[in-house]
Amino acid sequence: MSSAVVSTSAALGRPFLFDAEAGPEVCPGESALARVRQSTLKKSAQIPLTPASRLEIRPAPEMVSSGISAIDTLTGGLPRGCLTEICGPASSGRTTLMLAALAAATHRGEFCAVVDASDALDPHSAAVAGVELNRLLWVRCGENLPQKKNSPQRHRVTEKQNQKEGMRSLGTDRSEHRLEQVLRATDLLLESGGFGLIVLDLADLPPQDARRVPLTTWFRFRRAIEHTPTILLAIEHQPIAGSCSSLLLQLGSQAELESVHKIPSHTQLLTGLDMRAELIRSRLDRKPARSVTFATKTAWVG
Repeated sequence: MSSAVVSTSAALGRPFLFDAEAGPEVCPGESALARVRQSTLKKSAQIPLTPASRLEIRPAPEMVSSGISAIDTLTGGLPRGCLTEICGPASSGRTTLMLAALAAATHRGEFCAVVDASDALDPHSAAVAGVELNRLLWVRCGENLPQKKNSPQRHRVTEKQNQKEGMRSLGTDRSEHRLEQVLRATDLLLESGGFGLIVLDLADLPPQDARRVPLTTWFRFRRAIEHTPTILLAIEHQPIAGSCSSLLLQLGSQAELESVHKIPSHTQLLTGLDMRAELIRSRLDRKPARSVTFATKTAWVG
């Protein structure tokens, strides 16, 4: 004679009898919840499981030259289908690395695009650096800010307060409008395809404005290029993409990377600087060196 176990349903307060030997067989008065649970267990048992040894391994991304041999030694190049962050303060070699990457890409016959958040790109310097301008799309953001009329309430404020509020409001509106243009242009470029390198130049934006880019936007950018040959290169003052970037490089002089804030003089800016690139994060299989040194270049020195 088989023994039975009595259980009480917490949801309906009905007793259920389960035969301990025959297994979880429910009595004729079973509830709909128990029937759904049994149906779910049967369906899950029919789902085929793939052993971990048979799962497809995502191939390592193709690496291409950054245009600077020292950077290629450090990282192996720039990974296709990935987001790479280049961060550093002013005069840290950000522009040198950006122009070198654009020159290398255009020499490979690829079309490139620069989303310029601050209208800071100098075409003459780009041409001197070897960038083929006929293969470069320059998207200049931050212009044509829509004008807003003053409301009647604003006219009631004193003139001094009106000037302060007007300047503060204008600066906020410009920042928001410029950031909106940057994100919209980047979305359009990634959706259109056909670019070997897309540079998102946020270097001259205030860090508080650049940090306003939502993390979900960086995830969307990464997913858009994940299975494409496009390289998305973000130039920034501080890292802001988080775990979305596959490669993160910190640029600066030796003193800056050692947290000694020393601003180079104007004479040094005209003659070039020996800058240091430090690898902060790499999600690639390669085991690179820790840091390298490269020289900056300017179009003003003969």
